[in-house]
Amino acid sequence: MNLIRNGVNGAGGIWADLGSGSGAFTMALAELLQPGGEIYSVDRDSAALKLQEQEMYSRFPEMNIHFIFADFAQTLHLPALDGILIANALHYQKEKALTVRHLCSHLKKGGRFLLVEYNISKGNPWVPYPIPYPAWEVLAVKCGLASTQLLATAPSRYHHEIYAAISWWK
Repeated sequence: MNLIRNGVNGAGGIWADLGSGSGAFTMALAELLQPGGEIYSVDRDSAALKLQEQEMYSRFPEMNIHFIFADFAQTLHLPALDGILIANALHYQKEKALTVRHLCSHLKKGGRFLLVEYNISKGNPWVPYPIPYPAWEVLAVKCGLASTQLLATAPSRYHHEIYAAISWWK
């Protein structure tokens, strides 16, 4: 939760956690947004979503959470969002600019794009298309995002370091 805390800033709002997997970051987001937040948790692993749903409802029974079985890089039916969280999922997208532009189309003006990624430049089977922080700064501008800021870094037991960054939609 500490990685994303300063990117969420305050309760409430409509957010999407894209590529949410088992929901570790979805739960952190729910804790930071409660009690007035709403979350759209999107993943293409239906079993992970089902487990996440059970855990979320037991931990956050009052939270308005929607679980969507979908690939976030494809067409999504979402309301206008105050924020997007994409944690450890953008590195699976070869055409990152296309994906980021598509995702930003769901943001309200001034909406937040919160990215958590491994700070590595060489790909491997688990992180095929990495995006180190300096590359994210360049890509964010290319995609129409503004004011990118590094929020936090933490050691990673798998790939040296993980980072969280925030950018705003113009």
